Amino acid sequence: MRVAAIQMCSTPEKGRNLETAAGLIAEAAGTGADLVALPELFNLWGSGAQIREGAESLDGPTITWACRQAAELRIVLLAGSITERSSRDGEHLHNTSCFIDATGEVIATYRKIHLFDVDVPGAHHRESATITAGNEVVVADAGGLRVGMATCYDLRFPELFRAQVDRGANTVVLPSAFTAATGKDHWEPLLRARAIENQMFVIAPNQRGSSNEKLHWHGRSMIIDPWGIVLATAPDRDCVISADLDLDQQHHIRSILPSGDHRRPELFGDQA
Repeated sequence: MRVAAIQMCSTPEKGRNLETAAGLIAEAAGTGADLVALPELFNLWGSGAQIREGAESLDGPTITWACRQAAELRIVLLAGSITERSSRDGEHLHNTSCFIDATGEVIATYRKIHLFDVDVPGAHHRESATITAGNEVVVADAGGLRVGMATCYDLRFPELFRAQVDRGANTVVLPSAFTAATGKDHWEPLLRARAIENQMFVIAPNQRGSSNEKLHWHGRSMIIDPWGIVLATAPDRDCVISADLDLDQQHHIRSILPSGDHRRPELFGDQA
């Protein structure tokens, strides 16, 4: 199965971002990709005020646009994430990704669980000042894969990925806006670790460049196999990367090195 990850630099200009994304999605579909993944907040990145102002419900223009893209191109599309305005009260905002099938139907929705509240030099951020955390582990059947859904900072919490494997996941999608400050040292090692320890494919579309004077991204989107081999890495520009996922190879890896069968969850309680 061929998958593709889109790398781009989103700004506060939603129309421009969607135009860029549409061109890259079409390019990915043109390479034969069955599943295409967009990065975190692909439709709008900016200040907290701009993010709040640009929030939408899931029946709003961005997800409607994404459903149309998937249906017209007959692909499974991971609508990386948008800032979702809760339909319940209109006040709570979530960082939300939607999986859309080739008929244009939303088949799974994930709200980012771990929020990026850090004071790392070069990356002072309080995501919780704008976003409310989700509380559900989501795994979806998409295009022949069993896919765990996660977003950016979730990468640092291996228990989430173990929970996805326990729900049958063989792949994870990780739409991201991983910062330049942390990405240079942490992005690839963490991605490869999650792939190796869970013997799963990792599809990680990332933001690149700078969305404003304070938001600087690492780029280097990646697709990684269950042995931890990087199948594709993005250069430092808007682009598409793609790779063929070999599920037979994954089955072989899990059979010759059955680390999943050797877990001792009874010893670790909630940390298993």
